[in-house]
Amino acid sequence: MTDSVYVTGLALHAFHGVMEHEATVGQTFYIDLVLDIDLSQASRSDKIADTVGYDHVVDVATRVFCGQRYRLVEAAAGAIAEAVLLSFPAVTSVRVTVHKPHAPIAATFSNVGVTIVRKRS
Repeated sequence: MTDSVYVTGLALHAFHGVMEHEATVGQTFYIDLVLDIDLSQASRSDKIADTVGYDHVVDVATRVFCGQRYRLVEAAAGAIAEAVLLSFPAVTSVRVTVHKPHAPIAATFSNVGVTIVRKRS
């Protein structure tokens, strides 16, 4: 299947990280989501009921990402992926990328982060 619903550049302020100051100051993270889903029915019916609404995807990702503090962005990405699969039965797999462009690293860089792919078993 090659169909997907996606959201890119979802900006969320959260308090994730290993460093103590990250827990108090926080920072803006950017999240990209790609949900694999069969869109053949939606492409014929033109009905929202036959797809996954972007607003619902954003709600799930935001609730999970901002609902608790994670030390690792790997854990935050994994939690989003699990929540997406639980929330949307028609989704067969999900790709979650968490960008942390303000990571406390003594280097010049434009972005760091992780990508996690989870498939329905």
